[in-house]
Amino acid sequence: MSTSVGMPAWRKSRRSSDPAIAACVEVATIGEDRAVRDSKNPGGPHLAFSVAEWRTFMAAIKSDEFDL
Repeated sequence: MSTSVGMPAWRKSRRSSDPAIAACVEVATIGEDRAVRDSKNPGGPHLAFSVAEWRTFMAAIKSDEFDL
């Protein structure tokens, strides 16, 4: 994963705006990569993905590949 100067700007989905829903993730762009973390543990670890991996993941979500 590439690095950048400064702190990443973590953001939640617009669908995560309900305070009653505690289970959500945050996403940040770090250099050219994407990172995901648990919003309840912002100081904890994060998962890092290349742009290609992120695009593949997002395409799978949009195609309901993970729909149970």
